[in-house]
Amino acid sequence: MPLRILVVEDHAPFRRLICAALQRRTEYQTSEAADGLEAVQKAEAQQPDLILLDINLPKLHGFEVAKQVRSLVPDARLLFMSQESSSDIVRKALSLGAHGYIQKLSAGTDLLPAIDAVLGGQRFVSSSLAFTEPADAPAPRRHEILFCSDAAAVIDGFSRFIGAALNNADAAIALVTESHRTPLLQELRTQRVDIDGAIERGTYRSFDADVAPDPVRFLEAIDGVRGAATKAGNAHPRIAFCGERAGRLWAAGRTAEAVQLEQLCSELAQDVDILCAYPVPYTNDDQALTRICAEHTTVSAG
Repeated sequence: MPLRILVVEDHAPFRRLICAALQRRTEYQTSEAADGLEAVQKAEAQQPDLILLDINLPKLHGFEVAKQVRSLVPDARLLFMSQESSSDIVRKALSLGAHGYIQKLSAGTDLLPAIDAVLGGQRFVSSSLAFTEPADAPAPRRHEILFCSDAAAVIDGFSRFIGAALNNADAAIALVTESHRTPLLQELRTQRVDIDGAIERGTYRSFDADVAPDPVRFLEAIDGVRGAATKAGNAHPRIAFCGERAGRLWAAGRTAEAVQLEQLCSELAQDVDILCAYPVPYTNDDQALTRICAEHTTVSAG
């Protein structure tokens, strides 16, 4: 299968130059967009594997394009390509889910290596840019949505998410229904995760997804599991929070409440990674679905 690449660049000569460079590889299939709105439309229609995206675009800014295509084309790799060289701009671009950043002046040497890197799961930033992550910078926060076909998919997704955190000496919180609480614990034990030890140490807590969480109590719980993980020897623990309340609100047609809850989650500390379980889309309301997906950094199905 050809690798589909959407090139988004308003300067026609430079866009043609980039497309010509890409066409030297027979496995690349390229398409073009000259402004931000066209980029969003073509991204949704074509579902490209990779999007090369300028920042200063007419009609819709490149950062806004990135936010929209994140939900419209969740599997696409995003590679910014701009003349902007400010570290703040580069950091902002990467925070929007981009996998790399090419300075246009270095495109001749960096374009193909950057594509190879981001398709291989690595980050690429042009060496011509004076950009370095602070030594103590936390990893980018994850706020993922998992569409689940049944209860087994919820348990599987949550157990993997929680298990990875606890096995790394981090902490975890689960907002699950009573019917899923015990099966989740059983699955964690089956995976040989020391969930009982985590409960005893205070690095794992769970709450009932059918009860609206009290914000103050919930923040106290986050501080509590973080402190417990620190006491257990992890100087900089992360917190894995998984929940199904927002998904249940959405399934009940209460989209506005679900979005509000997701936005509250997005305001949590940067060391809190989030996994939200939603039922497999049951509605043809694309607008509501897009609204929900836009609140997340990654969209997947289980």
